[in-house]
Amino acid sequence: MSPDEEKTKTNRVSAGPRTRHNAVYRWVVRHITEANGLSGKLLLLTILFVMLAEILTFVPSVANFRRNWLQERLTAAQIAALSAEAAPNRQVPKKLRDELLRTARVHAVALKRNNTRYLVLQAEMPERVDDHYDLRKTGWFELIKDALMVFVADDNRTILIQGRPSFSGGDFIEVVIDEKPLKKAMWQFAWNIALLSLLISTFTAALVYFALRALLVKPMQKLTNNMVSFSKHPEDRRQIIKPCARNDEIGTAERVLADMQKQLSGTLRQKNHLAALGLAVSKINHDLRNILANAQLISDRLGTIEDPTVQRLTPRLIGSLDRAIRLCSDTLHYGRAKENLPQPQQFALLPLVNEIALSIGLPVEGEIDWQTDIETDLQVYADHDQLYRVLANLIRNARQALDDYRLAQPFDRPLDFICVTASQQDGQTLIKIADSGPGIPAKASEHLFDAFQGSTRPQGSGLGLAIANEIIRAHGGTIELEAVSLAKESTAFIIKLPST
Repeated sequence: MSPDEEKTKTNRVSAGPRTRHNAVYRWVVRHITEANGLSGKLLLLTILFVMLAEILTFVPSVANFRRNWLQERLTAAQIAALSAEAAPNRQVPKKLRDELLRTARVHAVALKRNNTRYLVLQAEMPERVDDHYDLRKTGWFELIKDALMVFVADDNRTILIQGRPSFSGGDFIEVVIDEKPLKKAMWQFAWNIALLSLLISTFTAALVYFALRALLVKPMQKLTNNMVSFSKHPEDRRQIIKPCARNDEIGTAERVLADMQKQLSGTLRQKNHLAALGLAVSKINHDLRNILANAQLISDRLGTIEDPTVQRLTPRLIGSLDRAIRLCSDTLHYGRAKENLPQPQQFALLPLVNEIALSIGLPVEGEIDWQTDIETDLQVYADHDQLYRVLANLIRNARQALDDYRLAQPFDRPLDFICVTASQQDGQTLIKIADSGPGIPAKASEHLFDAFQGSTRPQGSGLGLAIANEIIRAHGGTIELEAVSLAKESTAFIIKLPST
């Protein structure tokens, strides 16, 4: 193998770990720099809280290590004192004394027995003692404070330690020691604890981070991304979020968001449908009015024919054409910000109702009976043409419902009926249109007077009742569905109009 090939192979081998390290480094940097996102905030908070927990664990650990270290020195000093006391006449040779003190790593040992304090062992004493600590009376707060002070104190301090004897050797024992070995041992302990804490905190932080990211951050990112995508194309039902099967707050939020998006998408489609309908009607409006005008001219010519039947039907034909022309001109008014106000006047209600029945083809012999319960002198205060539209729409809907219902029923079905009643009560005129048909389904009744939603027939537009409701409200009245029990199956609408 040539030197260049060996160099290339070496670079390729060494690039593997470096690439992995760079990938890890980029991942950490990317998540830390995303401070405005949930991932970055979660990572920073996880590191912060774990480090705080490690600090809270480290401080008492260091204090406990210092106390144990000092207690070991007291125990070693007491053993040395017992050895010295075992010597004849308590006279310890200098060499043995120095060996005992060096083994215990103390400068002097004193004991107190029977209220008498005496020095057991003593070597060459330092010039001064910098501080003294009594382990018998020190609480945890003092232990922590004293332990932290060791890290910042001078290296050559000499301290005096008092404590209870480990054996039954007296009331207390005190020793004089150099603090430097303690400081060295504490730094070593702190370093070991720091490495262990770093390992534990890294592992814990990773577990907490990835667990919270999987349980909270990713679902929230899914919600956020879906809302952004849906806001760009709200009419596209493919953008509606697909809720997960979770039963917690995230799952509830996704299900509620999906319902809201479905409703909004449906509303926007209805608005688009309305806009398309308005555009289509505006295109045919002009031509349709011309056609109706021509039909009106022909009807005027028919009025000159002296046939009795023609003379009887021509006024009705002319009236129907006039209403059709006005209806065509006013069709685009629906949905505008300002509707044409009604022009109410007093007129008899019964002739209007009979005219509607005749135009719709009621009664139908052997199938649908036509009934009215309206006094001949009952007057209604309303716009004649607009009330005609409302009543004609309701009566026509009733007949269509009965026709469809009878087609699906046996041939021997009893005679159905459509009944219109009217009365005046408490300054209001009440008009009821009832039939013996199949009734209104509960689902349709929820949006009965909403445009494009209230139709009960597959081929219906859902505009009729919405327009009727708008007209009656413009009169200061109300229209509502009444549940009645006529032959167990029926529908009834109640119209309430002011009498004046």
